[in-house]
Amino acid sequence: MPELPRYDPMLAIRWGRPFSDPEWAFEVKWDGIRALASWDGKQLTVRSRTGRGLTEAYPELDRLEGLPPCILDGEIVAFDELGRLSFSHLQQRASVETPISYMVFDLLYLDAPMVGQPWVDRRERLDNLELPTPYLTAEPVLGDGEALWEGVAAQKLEGIVGKRLESPYRPGARSGDWRKVARVEQVRAVVGGYLPGDGNRSSTFGSLLLGLVDGDALRYVGSVGTGFTASTLRAIRSGLDELAAAASPFHTHPDIPPQAVFVEPSLVALVEFKEWTRAAKLRAPSFKGFTDDDWEAATWAAEGPPAP
Repeated sequence: MPELPRYDPMLAIRWGRPFSDPEWAFEVKWDGIRALASWDGKQLTVRSRTGRGLTEAYPELDRLEGLPPCILDGEIVAFDELGRLSFSHLQQRASVETPISYMVFDLLYLDAPMVGQPWVDRRERLDNLELPTPYLTAEPVLGDGEALWEGVAAQKLEGIVGKRLESPYRPGARSGDWRKVARVEQVRAVVGGYLPGDGNRSSTFGSLLLGLVDGDALRYVGSVGTGFTASTLRAIRSGLDELAAAASPFHTHPDIPPQAVFVEPSLVALVEFKEWTRAAKLRAPSFKGFTDDDWEAATWAAEGPPAP
C-alpha cells in the first residue's frame, strides 16, 4: 500500500456578496462537517478539519473499493425527514440509522499528488471517478455565481463558494482563490461560561457566554440562549460542570453579567446570527451545535466581523 501524504484542508476567505466571473466556478456551501478521506487501496482514513479521526464515527464511509489510491476533500452532511440539509441531525446522530452522505468537491491525490494542478483539472479527474454510495459530487456552476445564489436562497441553503478555475490547492491555507458567501451568518465561538437558568431551565442553564480568542484571553461577543433541545440542555450542562473555572477566561467587559459562571475554554459552538452589532456583538444568535475545532483557532481575526 502506498503511504499517502497528509494534507490540511484549504480554506476560503469571506466575501461580502455573490458575484459572477467566467474565470470562476461556484458551488453550494454545504452545512456539515468538513473532512478529508484518504484511500490507500485497502484502508480508508477520514479526518476532520482539525485532524480528528472520523472513520469510526461514520462507518458508511469505510471503503472505496475499485478506486485507485486517492484523497478526497468534502463535507459530511445529513438530511432531515423532509430531505433538507440538517447540521443538527448530523450532531445528534446516534447510529447509522441516521443516514449521512459525503459531498465530494475536490481531489487532492489520484495515484500521485494533484494539489499543484489547477482546480479545473482536479475537478475533471474527480468527475471521472465512479464513487460509491454515500459519496456524491455536486455539479458546480461555471461563471454565474449570482444564478447559483438565487437557487441557494430559494432553498434556504447556507451559501456558496467561488473557486478560481486556475487555482492550485493550498493545503492549510486560507486563500483568496476561494471565496465563501454566506446566506446566513455563522461564527465558531468559544464557550467561556454560562448564565444560570430559571423556570424549566433552573437545572440546566439560561445561555452560553461566547468569546473569540484575542491575545491571551477571550473577547466577549455575547450570549446564546436559543436553539437548544431539552436533551442538549442537560448534556451541555453536564459538560459545563466538568469544565468549571474560578477565574474568567474573558477580557474585562461591561456586558458580562455579574451572575456569570465561568468555564475553562474548550468547547467551540457553531452559532447562526443576524449580523454583528456596532458594539461587535452577535445579534439574534441561535445555537447550531458544537464543532471539533481547536478552541485556540477560534480567533477574533478569523471569526470576528469583517473590516469595514
